[in-house]
Amino acid sequence: MQTDVLIVGGGLSGLALADRLTSQGKAFLLVEAQDRFGGRILTNELSGGKFDLGPAWFWPGQPRMAALAQRFDIPVFDQFSTGDLIYQDQSGAVQRGRGYASMEGSLRLAGGMGGLIDALERTLEPSKILTNTRLRSVGYSVGEITAQLDQNGTPLSVQAQQIVLAVPPRVIAETVSFEPALEAAQVQALKTVPTWMAGQAKIIAVYDDPHWRNAGLSGDAMSHRGPMVEIHDASPMTGGPYALFGFVGVPADARIAHKEEILHLAQAQLMAMFGAEMAKPNHLILQDWATVPQIARPQDHQPVRQHPIYGLSAGLQALSAHCLHFGSTETAPEFGGFLEGALEAAERVCQRINALTATSA
Repeated sequence: MQTDVLIVGGGLSGLALADRLTSQGKAFLLVEAQDRFGGRILTNELSGGKFDLGPAWFWPGQPRMAALAQRFDIPVFDQFSTGDLIYQDQSGAVQRGRGYASMEGSLRLAGGMGGLIDALERTLEPSKILTNTRLRSVGYSVGEITAQLDQNGTPLSVQAQQIVLAVPPRVIAETVSFEPALEAAQVQALKTVPTWMAGQAKIIAVYDDPHWRNAGLSGDAMSHRGPMVEIHDASPMTGGPYALFGFVGVPADARIAHKEEILHLAQAQLMAMFGAEMAKPNHLILQDWATVPQIARPQDHQPVRQHPIYGLSAGLQALSAHCLHFGSTETAPEFGGFLEGALEAAERVCQRINALTATSA
């Protein structure tokens, strides 16, 4: 196969870049290793409602996300934060009205973040997108890329003028070989970039009624006992069903070994913090991103305690001169790690592709 630009990774960044190239009339092929598009964005339908098992928020002052929602006519609403907060100490004792709504002021999309993925995918020609297609190796020189891929066990070779790796840097370092080989400092630069959210797990509990709201609670809660350490309302924009979700504080290796026990403890925790009405959720689901090899590598099992400083090292930036670009949210210098960062990265890479195309014309 031949194309102008090969995009590897069908998350928000890769899809946004493909959308930009489509509007410019450029030839491209977008490949995704998983059986779906979206990457870390995952919205599931449960009891008739749509709930985010990956990122759920964006913020005022993030114009690319706001513009994309407006373009696709997806309503934006404020994170629910009306009512008292709950705090649980290490002994399990529960206090009401302590703390603050940490996500107050954040914004969500009606129907979940998956609506953006679906809308972007619809802008692309089906012949230009492939799922279940994994990049194995890249041979690169100026204006000439040869990529070897695996499509459901079948080898596939693609020649392109430029390639964009819109997947987490650590995944690239551990799963893709290069010819000529990357310099040791470049490989190390890839390995040291923490994959945002890769070590996280979320539990979501879905109910027909908003028991916490009926009790004058916001759904916001902090716990030093767990297994959920931070809880928020995850309900749709209007009507039901209703849900709470929580970030799991148990280390990744323990989560993987004791998933069912963690879910049992989470159900007991919801009852202890919000009342006996929480005993029987319609759905109780744990989404563990550390178990997805296309996103998380073993280094990502260690939790990221604070938001990293993201962006591309000078050594990795230099590879764009060889038509080899990096485009995940971790490469964005201003909003790295956020959904806005994925769009920022797509915008930056598109500008670089255009500059190199103009130079070679």
